[in-house]
Amino acid sequence: MLATGCATQSNRDPLESVNRGVYKFNDITDRAILKPVASAYKTVTPSPIRKGFSNFFNNLSSITTVLNDILQLKFANAFTDAGRFVINSTFGLAGFIDVASMDNIPVHKEDFGQTLGHWGVGNGPYLVLPILGSSTLRDATGFVVDRATSDPITYTHNIGEIRLHNQLRAAQLLVGRTELLDASDFVDTAALDPYSFTRDAYLQRRASQVQDGLVPIDLLDGAFDDGFELADEDIDIAVE
Repeated sequence: MLATGCATQSNRDPLESVNRGVYKFNDITDRAILKPVASAYKTVTPSPIRKGFSNFFNNLSSITTVLNDILQLKFANAFTDAGRFVINSTFGLAGFIDVASMDNIPVHKEDFGQTLGHWGVGNGPYLVLPILGSSTLRDATGFVVDRATSDPITYTHNIGEIRLHNQLRAAQLLVGRTELLDASDFVDTAALDPYSFTRDAYLQRRASQVQDGLVPIDLLDGAFDDGFELADEDIDIAVE
């Protein structure tokens, strides 16, 4: 049983030594720069304004979701998600107000990594990317494709608005990090080995997303090296 466990772990994370080095770099960068800036932003910015910026970037990501809905042949979801984007972009003032959620229109999140998984492409090796964090070879490929094809912020760069592009990316990073302040504290206190905890939670969460909420039993068996069993909402905040 121990030999099988070690082999399974190795197959999931053959680049562990390299990944741990990148993870440490990310952690140092986060503690020195990103987390303090995000904490200051949360302190000085009123909650409605923070929520508005979060809604704005979530609305932009709807374009990626709609495209991948179509690629996965989820046409009903594509229609719903396109409707969310139109409603929030118009009545929601460019997405700063989530009017669609007020109307109880469901939210879906799809990306090209999920699309590849939907059509049977495996994860490939687990990766930790600089600044971006947890990924796999499949998901990293999907990230690049999404950024190049369906991310509106990329379009600002393509039309020569470099300064606007950089400002939007910085704001997107700040907003995203602020939303995860509680999550990072949770991982630090909950896990004896934050790296293993984050990796296993990420792989389980992505498997669930690819299968629309279902998780393969092989990922549930001994998924967390530190002995923690988490509810879905705990896993989401740990690896988002």
